[in-house]
Amino acid sequence: MSIAILPLAVFAASQIGTPGPANMALLATGARFGFRAALPFVAGVALGKQLIIWPIGFGLMELAEAAPWLFIALKYISAAYIIWLAWKVANLRLNTTASTGAAPGFAAGLIVHPLNPKAWAMIVGSFTAFVGPDVPTLTATATIAAVLLGCQIIMHPIWTLAGDRIAKTVAGTRAEPYLMWTLAGLTVASVLFVLFGGGT
Repeated sequence: MSIAILPLAVFAASQIGTPGPANMALLATGARFGFRAALPFVAGVALGKQLIIWPIGFGLMELAEAAPWLFIALKYISAAYIIWLAWKVANLRLNTTASTGAAPGFAAGLIVHPLNPKAWAMIVGSFTAFVGPDVPTLTATATIAAVLLGCQIIMHPIWTLAGDRIAKTVAGTRAEPYLMWTLAGLTVASVLFVLFGGGT
């Protein structure tokens, strides 16, 4: 029985640590509401990936083979949702003293990865590239779930804290709207890359 744990961990770190729709959402949330207020959202984002890992591990890929159109439709619906979030980010303005609204909470974070095409590609790649055919389903799924969650626990707060620090520098300056449009643009670019560029 074989799971290439070290290569899987390197792959997971490279995917979770690099820009993508979820990390852009974390960066923007940290920038808008501050690190502490964003922590429930961070927790939701981290645990939301588990909502994809376990169904995929226990046979969702068989459904994908039987009804590929369903997953194609899901991919584009997900992309549209992330792009809509990017539009909201572009029009936000930072407030490092008292936020005019509540930060997105745990439940909002839970749905980020299920609607993130990069997350689906990452998880499918984890199963297909690093798990041997002789590994029991439960072992494979639990291992991938643990490795990805471990990377998220480290890296998601870093992205959120980076947003918080950026906000403290640019809030109320001429650079502020350009920052928010840049974050939104990076979010859209990451989605388009996953859809059309073949990336994960």
